[in-house]
Amino acid sequence: MTTPPRAGVPPFLRPWLTDPASLTSRIRARCNRFSVRVVEQRLGTAQLDEAALLGLHPGERVWVREVLLFADDRPVVFGRSLLPRRNLRGAWNLFHGMGARPLGAALFADPAISRSPLTCKRFGARDARYHRARSALAQHDTTASIPREVWARRSLFSRHGRALLVSEFFLPEIFELPR
Repeated sequence: MTTPPRAGVPPFLRPWLTDPASLTSRIRARCNRFSVRVVEQRLGTAQLDEAALLGLHPGERVWVREVLLFADDRPVVFGRSLLPRRNLRGAWNLFHGMGARPLGAALFADPAISRSPLTCKRFGARDARYHRARSALAQHDTTASIPREVWARRSLFSRHGRALLVSEFFLPEIFELPR
């Protein structure tokens, strides 16, 4: 993932991809009702690029949390957070009991948490995360569809030297929010 190129990114999406502030706050400011629906929380494995970013050993398990963020009952973002299992206790104890609360609110409220610069990428059918987003959206609405490619951003959050990877995939309904 890199910073978005000028060409190819819809102009309305560029601020969403590059704003280092809380995505939760940005969405809340543009809707009447914000909510989070947990799609899945489980032990799993990271994709190769995620594992490299988190410094995981081959086969090392991670806690995976996948959610849909809703603005006025419309799904606007598919979120995927990865926490190495070894980091679940201690520094990131809050992660285990998040439930349907927005992770962003907790991350930006704690001054002990730092964030790496945002990177972004376009994802398509060749990537398992694209299919996870598509499946999550279909679970919510069987008639909903996503384009052949979606833009996502991600960054590492660090607390006491322990990393948490947060990726946010922008769904088509994001374009319907007020600017």
